[in-house]
Amino acid sequence: MRKSTGVILWVLIFSFGLLWMLADTNFFDVLQRGSRTLGEVNGETVSLEEYNSRINYYTEQYSQRTGNSVNAEMRANFEQRAWDEIVTGKLMQQKMDELGIKVTDQEVINMITGENPDPFIRQQFQREDGTIDRVALKTAIESPENKQLWIAVEQQMRQKRRQQKMNSYLQSSMEISQYEVEQQYLRDNTMADISFVRFPYAEVSESDISVTDDDLRSYYDNHQSKFERKQSYRFNYVSFDKRPTKEDTARTLKEMKTLRPDFASAENDSLFLNQYQSTTPYSAQMVAKEEVRELFSPVLELEDGEVSEVITNQGRVFLLKKLEETGSEVKFVTFSMDVTADPIATVDKQAKEADDFSFFAEEDGFETEAERRELNLQEGFATKGTNFISGIGQSRQIMNFLESADEGDISTPLELSQQFVVLHVEEVSPEGVQPFEEVKEQIRSTVISNKRKEQVTKRVEDLLAQNSDLSALASAAGKEVASAEGLAMSVSTIPGAGREPSVIGAAFGLEEGQQSGPVEGVSAAFVVRVDNLQEADIVNLTTSQRSEIRQSLQQQKGAVFMQTWVEQLKKGADIEDNRSQVLRG
Repeated sequence: MRKSTGVILWVLIFSFGLLWMLADTNFFDVLQRGSRTLGEVNGETVSLEEYNSRINYYTEQYSQRTGNSVNAEMRANFEQRAWDEIVTGKLMQQKMDELGIKVTDQEVINMITGENPDPFIRQQFQREDGTIDRVALKTAIESPENKQLWIAVEQQMRQKRRQQKMNSYLQSSMEISQYEVEQQYLRDNTMADISFVRFPYAEVSESDISVTDDDLRSYYDNHQSKFERKQSYRFNYVSFDKRPTKEDTARTLKEMKTLRPDFASAENDSLFLNQYQSTTPYSAQMVAKEEVRELFSPVLELEDGEVSEVITNQGRVFLLKKLEETGSEVKFVTFSMDVTADPIATVDKQAKEADDFSFFAEEDGFETEAERRELNLQEGFATKGTNFISGIGQSRQIMNFLESADEGDISTPLELSQQFVVLHVEEVSPEGVQPFEEVKEQIRSTVISNKRKEQVTKRVEDLLAQNSDLSALASAAGKEVASAEGLAMSVSTIPGAGREPSVIGAAFGLEEGQQSGPVEGVSAAFVVRVDNLQEADIVNLTTSQRSEIRQSLQQQKGAVFMQTWVEQLKKGADIEDNRSQVLRG
């Protein structure tokens, strides 16, 4: 050891020197920050600028359309939408590059100055007679001050044309054949009148069914694909209610009472509603007295020009101004305001409570702090890939937190529509087949349902052996023969019996007058007889019908194909999402 002392000292000196050098270059700050790239799609960078630009576009569009600001939950949804669209866009651009889909300069020129220019150009330079003002177009193109604008227009035209070519490429793989069109016509126009007897599975009592552990294990072993799950999260949470209080309601009522005389004296009711931001749009039309909803019935007792007392209903308060009345009709204007939580006394107060809880929960423990504050500890469960949270509802914010959280993590306060929530992650379960013990009770319900079906079907078979006629079968079973007329082959619902696609399929597999054996449906077993069958004839298929059916099938197939194609692109891509590190507060 003594002989090695000199070597050890030199190693230590060198190590400390290296540490100082790395510290001077902010090496450790970089390590702590992690990647500063928002993400990558097959090596192509996703910039923070394009991500924020797209989010800002969504928020501005929403604000312009509604006049409201974007809340935290809505912004979280916009953020996910922006990310998904950027990723999909880059994957499609890469695919177009791979396929060699390009746009020539001449194609772009034709889209701007050709005989049939792009609709955007036509909209800007079209005369009243529908022709293009070529002089104005040429002047606009040659004006020096428009140089940057036309560069942007050319880029948009090039991208649009490229996308059109890509769409054409995809459409070519989704051609609808004559056979598909004709088969759809036959399904839509082949009709049947049927009679049936229905034997509900629920008629078998659960007490009459025996389920063993071997039954459960056998079903699990033979249907493991049904129990595959994505990554899931189990968590506890506490909530802080930010809904309007009694004080908020009283404040709104007082404000409405104050506005009542102003509403009565207002000469322009539309302007008044707009000035005070009525949640009910202006409308002043004659309405039949018997059609006036009960809530607004006080208007019938008013004099012309008089305003009602304040009416309260489900978080909204109303004032009604009567304008005119005839023998059977009345005209009035409705002014309303929503009861909203006070931004300071209610919302900010609850936000601070949630923030304080989150801070001390990190210090003293989640359950300990919840108990100290006498807060109700609630449980939640979520699965990656869906925004539905059991016990809470839809929330992109919560999923954003969970998807980057580890067991034991505590969230900052998350603001939902009616509450702030703070989460504590109890368990993160990886994707894969769920263990047998976790799904045992779920399997029990399925096995019981299957055994019910078996018992009912066996009973129907035994009854049919003794009663071949449908009426006799119904009489022996203590049931009635039901019927459905004008049933199309393409439908999946039987009037009075619910959604039963397999039963309809079985019915259209019969000849006219033929009766089926037991058919296992969704909620019951059926015995069906076809009383009348009207088979469609391709000879009656017109050209216009062919076109309509083809277009409909094209849209259906296109939607499914596009979704599947994009999902396949994503599955085969190397997508890196660093948002949780780069954008971390």
